[in-house]
Amino acid sequence: MVMVLFETPSGFAILTMDGVCMYRPDAMEVVWLKEFKTFEDKSSAIRLDTGVDEKLSKMIMKWRQMSMGLRCLCDETVMEVMWGLKNIMPTLVPEEKSRLTREDHLPRSQGLKKFLNRYGFYVKPEMVNKRIILAASTLLDCELIEQKHFATLKEVGERIKDVSGINTEGWSLLKLATAPMIIFYPEENIVAGNPKMLKEDVQDYNGKFLKWACLRIYKEMAVAHKARPVDYILLTSLVKEAKEAYEAVGSAQEAQRTNS
Repeated sequence: MVMVLFETPSGFAILTMDGVCMYRPDAMEVVWLKEFKTFEDKSSAIRLDTGVDEKLSKMIMKWRQMSMGLRCLCDETVMEVMWGLKNIMPTLVPEEKSRLTREDHLPRSQGLKKFLNRYGFYVKPEMVNKRIILAASTLLDCELIEQKHFATLKEVGERIKDVSGINTEGWSLLKLATAPMIIFYPEENIVAGNPKMLKEDVQDYNGKFLKWACLRIYKEMAVAHKARPVDYILLTSLVKEAKEAYEAVGSAQEAQRTNS
């Protein structure tokens, strides 16, 4: 369990989250608000010369018992978490009525920067908006689904080779996910590899796969396969739109400076 001291525009909040679940698509559902307090003067709450003031100290120690053996961290990973929390602050801390300024959302998440760069999107931090963040997150979800099932589907390929003698080298992950559907759900009329050979060996696959697991994996892979190109097109469009808006503002400012 991870505990976070989260600074908001008007105070501090204590959040808890399951560190194991932080990288799942539904990560926001495992973050809980434990306490939120407003501070008239946040600048005096944490200072280099006097440390943490009494009010904030009591708030922290209320949740951090010494016997828990928790370590305090403040590193790049923590800053990435903080960046993500800032973008969903209204949901996590509904009592906070003030809103973060655009400057508060900068600098951009390094994880988001690397993700966008990997897809060929090189954008300035000022160009990133919530629509781009959401589109990138959805595209990442598709990647995570494929990564989650990669090892299992490769094992599926090995078992198909052992039982039916079909060489699955070069098969896509979706094709590997589809093959068990032909074996266990022939009424769906799904095609992958050599359907005839797979159907002929149905009895030999008893005990080789969990039927319900194959169905779940196939559904997740099918959704990711269908959504990924759509999400990529949307992200491309949003980045282009953001760049054009940023350049338009820059041109207007330059023209204003020239005229003055």
